[in-house]
Amino acid sequence: QVQLVESGGGLVQAGGSLRLSCAASGRTFSSYAMGWFRQAPRKEREFVAAISWSGGFTAYADSVKGRFIISRDNAKNTVYLQMNSLKSEDTAIYFCARASTVAVATTSYDVWGQGTQVTVSS
Repeated sequence: QVQLVESGGGLVQAGGSLRLSCAASGRTFSSYAMGWFRQAPRKEREFVAAISWSGGFTAYADSVKGRFIISRDNAKNTVYLQMNSLKSEDTAIYFCARASTVAVATTSYDVWGQGTQVTVSS
């Protein structure tokens, strides 16, 4: 059973940076695309970024393009989300998830982590 565990969330001032990590158990990590999603209070879970199994292809939501960077280290079974120039509207619980290919729909992802809270103070 694959498990995903996020870490790196916290409280940061607007304009600051955070790096989220998502560690995966199991031997098949490098065979899957990985994505980051977020969910703010009273809002739907939304796509943030995704990366192909090799790391050669990435996709971003327009709201984070140019500020966030997704990357992965298959030797460490870990995917990262570097978040720069954070805004108050980035406040949410951030989830990582696994998919067979890069996708923006939550329904394309079959394994999810428990989430990590990111709070940006203005």
